[in-house]
Amino acid sequence: MAPVASSSTLDPEYLLSDPKEDEAFPTFERRASSRELISKYNDEFALKNTEKTYEQQYASLYFLRLTVLKPRVSKVAAEAWNGMSILNQEVKAVDRVLDVRQGEFCWIVGTVYIEMTLKPNILDEITKEFWTTAPISKDKFADAANDAIMLEDESGRVNLVGSTIKSELLVTGCVVAVLGSETTSGDFDVVDIRFPQLAPQLPRKMSTGHERKYVALVSGLEVSGDVHESYETSMLFEYLMGELGGSDDSKHASEIIHVIVAGNSFSNRRSPVSRDEESLDNSQRKKKKYGYDSSSYNSKPTEALDILLADLSASVSVDIMPGDQDPTNYSYPQQPINAALVPRTRRFLGSSFRSVSNPCWWDIEGLRILGTGGQPIDDIFKYIEGDDRLQMMEACLRWQHCAPTAPDTLWSYPFRDCDPFILNETPHLFFAGNQPEFKTKIIVGEDGQQVRLVAVPKFSETGKIVLVDLESLASEVVTFALNGTGR
Repeated sequence: MAPVASSSTLDPEYLLSDPKEDEAFPTFERRASSRELISKYNDEFALKNTEKTYEQQYASLYFLRLTVLKPRVSKVAAEAWNGMSILNQEVKAVDRVLDVRQGEFCWIVGTVYIEMTLKPNILDEITKEFWTTAPISKDKFADAANDAIMLEDESGRVNLVGSTIKSELLVTGCVVAVLGSETTSGDFDVVDIRFPQLAPQLPRKMSTGHERKYVALVSGLEVSGDVHESYETSMLFEYLMGELGGSDDSKHASEIIHVIVAGNSFSNRRSPVSRDEESLDNSQRKKKKYGYDSSSYNSKPTEALDILLADLSASVSVDIMPGDQDPTNYSYPQQPINAALVPRTRRFLGSSFRSVSNPCWWDIEGLRILGTGGQPIDDIFKYIEGDDRLQMMEACLRWQHCAPTAPDTLWSYPFRDCDPFILNETPHLFFAGNQPEFKTKIIVGEDGQQVRLVAVPKFSETGKIVLVDLESLASEVVTFALNGTGR
């Protein structure tokens, strides 16, 4: 198994000191890399304006999800429960939820739905609009004492009870199989549960050379374009271009063959209010709400990020993925950021720069990578009482779905022909951007699949990026901070 992680912090005293007379600065050549977008998955994330419509209902998305995942979880459940006896009763499979009979031990497959009293609803939005006191915003939807867990299929819905079901990490939208019996009150008392587990995984194409190759994962840059832009951001881009530190740092940077910028690259801070704007009373300001207001537009984040990306793309291949505060659609999947926003960087399109969707699949040097800007993990976080981001990421893989809470609490497009978030294969590397801290681990599937999970921290808050070795899957944290301790 690969090492879990290592970390390094660039020495600020060395960076600020004068070069030594006998110090040599050799140049290192960055190696070319094979970096392909996996079109058979990414094409399903693309929403063409000529075909996009919101006339259909979201129910078809859940139906498609259950249709695809039911045979997979049924296979796992049949291997575990077929031939089992409980209280001298042979357990049998029931095809529909409404076919369950009281007192008979059986297992059923369906989509989980959790009725949550703290979950936002449209009435809260109306309250915010028309009343002076808005409802208190909730970081968590979970309320174990009052939440009701249900299982539904095309025939109906049944309430799930029992200590087994309460102890599992479940969210609305995941497809599971449950074993148990119907109680006198009409509930289904669960004694065991099964998930689809990890999907098949393609074998890795191992390199024959001895050179190290890394992919750099950067998230949450939140470039503002202010005069006092963070020193850490400047240090980061200089490091990635091989222009920061000594010869060891330059050599290490030359081993980075690809950079993925995973969401929230733009700062969402508004431009400073002008004196003329300050002199307006509230009634005058509200008149501008639906019109173009130049005072509220701030072009500095776009211009500053464009300069940084153009310089970086001249040195190494770069993919930029949107996040929930970047200038693209808010609903999932997010479409690529329009290259017109970065005119300097746009000249590298088709060579060393790409704007990709969120989520996105890559094949880099034979390593299959699935990445997200972090919204699905942040949404699952609201469903549970804990804060183990890696557990949530692992659950997504075992559910074979990278955005299970869409479209219930994670806004998404109402697909009617497919559910693009279903995982038909297991990646070798699965990362989530914009997480509160760095975490990583390797999980192993029943058929020998191995996946490196990486929670990529927000750079604007931690000053950290993650490097993943494409050969060993070992992960390394590089910290950029003038005081050597991070932000």
